[in-house]
Amino acid sequence: MKTFLIKNAQVVNEGQIFTADVFVQDGRIARIAAELNEPADEVIDATGKYLLPGVIDDQVHFRDPGLKHKADLYTESRAAVAGGVTSFMEMPNTVPNTITQELLEEKYALAAEKSLANYSFFMGATNDNLAEVLLTNPNTVCGIKIFMGSSTGNMLVDEQSTLEQIFEKAQLLIAVHCEDEQTIRDNMTLYEEKYGDAIPVSCHPEIRSEAACFKSSYLATKLAKKYGTRLHILHISTEEELALFQNDIPLAEKKITAELCVHHLYFDKTDYETLGTQIKCNPAIKEARHKKALLEGLLDNRLDIIATDHAPHTWDEKQNIYKKSPSGVPLVQHSLQTMLEFYREGKITLERLVEKMCHAPAICFQVRHRGFIREGYYADLVLVDLNQTETVSKENIYYKCQWSPFEGKTFHSKITHSFVSGHLAYVNGQFNETKLGERLLFDRQKS
Repeated sequence: MKTFLIKNAQVVNEGQIFTADVFVQDGRIARIAAELNEPADEVIDATGKYLLPGVIDDQVHFRDPGLKHKADLYTESRAAVAGGVTSFMEMPNTVPNTITQELLEEKYALAAEKSLANYSFFMGATNDNLAEVLLTNPNTVCGIKIFMGSSTGNMLVDEQSTLEQIFEKAQLLIAVHCEDEQTIRDNMTLYEEKYGDAIPVSCHPEIRSEAACFKSSYLATKLAKKYGTRLHILHISTEEELALFQNDIPLAEKKITAELCVHHLYFDKTDYETLGTQIKCNPAIKEARHKKALLEGLLDNRLDIIATDHAPHTWDEKQNIYKKSPSGVPLVQHSLQTMLEFYREGKITLERLVEKMCHAPAICFQVRHRGFIREGYYADLVLVDLNQTETVSKENIYYKCQWSPFEGKTFHSKITHSFVSGHLAYVNGQFNETKLGERLLFDRQKS
């Protein structure tokens, strides 16, 4: 592999910002020092730029296999890398659903052939595949995914006995989508009676309500406490749910953790007026009071991770009426730039941003040798220029679906370089696909 010497970077890592040179060799960070003069195949002058660990996104839907008209591992991993996301963890509600060990390994084989970013895949749970779920290897698979509220796909786990058994017997992290299905169905009935098929999309947060989220998240935390389960609740979207999480112990010691997605932090209910079904997602984007509380929860460590829940659909699919428009928003290319807008507004520091997008996912999932800028770690690195702007347009959107809710927005930052396992995969709009990403591994003890 090529060697690289990154000169004069502002390194953002482990709560500090400092000027340093970084030498990359054999896919790893070989040296970090104030000044280095190692011979290298390529020298990159990073003066005035910030060097971050590559973002680890713990929740994406890349639609491969089976839904490739929406997205696939090739297109979405390229978009991720262009946005500074060098590793992803992908969900099991593809077609077929990833609910056997054989189907899980088939997805890994696909990624090995197509993914420019590093990758892992969740094993999906259903009401009747407990034996398969329990075969999942904690050291080679990111976790088990349970849909405790139905979303895109048909993987709802709603039998109490099944939930109890999974929470009791699983030997690795369980990630859950928490929305109470009966509450949602009851709400939908009320709105159908009022509007028929012409339900306004602005009613989405009342149908997939705060109460639905809290009831399901409360059940998940109750089960986790009962069985000592390692629980990770995805895409927290309400102020009320924050009461379920603690911030009085270090992340590495938490048994129950929580993720916040960028769209629940950036958008609110008023945005349905201009964006409509583009921002229809599950859980729903809700009133502005929630995003204010969620930011506070992120900063005080009740919420641990920032991710995207990247979930693309075609433009035509999303233009359907409310009941027929699928839920999901394409976000992975712009998550880092979105959070850098919060930094620009003084709402989060660069150090905390890196903690929540890079360090915390690595700690939470016990990812091996990634998520930090440390000697000996994989060189998953991102250079960011905070003195450049970039306006989102169809010409620079890399998703297969070719649209984004950020289209027309100007970000006050630009991702200039992305290294994936020591390979310079992206430079200023140009991709180098001569080396693909690697399978993530995890440092966990099997019990």
